[in-house]
Amino acid sequence: MLNRLLAPLFVLASLGAQAQGTVYRCPGPPVLYTDALSAKEASEKGCRTIEGTPITVLQTPKPRPSTATAAATEGARSGDGRIEAGQQRARDDERRQVLQTELRQAEERLANAQRDFSNGQGERRGDERNYQKYLDRMAELKDNIARYEADVQALKREISKLP
Repeated sequence: MLNRLLAPLFVLASLGAQAQGTVYRCPGPPVLYTDALSAKEASEKGCRTIEGTPITVLQTPKPRPSTATAAATEGARSGDGRIEAGQQRARDDERRQVLQTELRQAEERLANAQRDFSNGQGERRGDERNYQKYLDRMAELKDNIARYEADVQALKREISKLP
């Protein structure tokens, strides 16, 4: 999409550099700026001239890599592109801590959902005067319990894969 928007600007830039003939602006779903049409073709397509109209050419800035990120990455790598052993061990330890924190949170969510579910005999709340609302909440709790159990198992697998 960006190319479609910038294409007319690049055409204008090249036209401005060449400074040949009349430049036409043709309507359509991409607007076309061209000097390759004769006056007859331009009138048939509904194009109008843009002589005397100032042309603005915008250039997009080139993205620059962050110097802090590049320096940190280079500092942790040895000459052959590998991460140093101490740095890798620190990353593994940090990952283990994050995964263990997530595991504790997932286990808490699971325990809360199981407590609320009470083997399908959870207490009705005041806003559940309609029995179907109660049944819907119990079904949602059952689904959540299955999802939380899967999350706990996945986190345990990830932790077991760490060195």
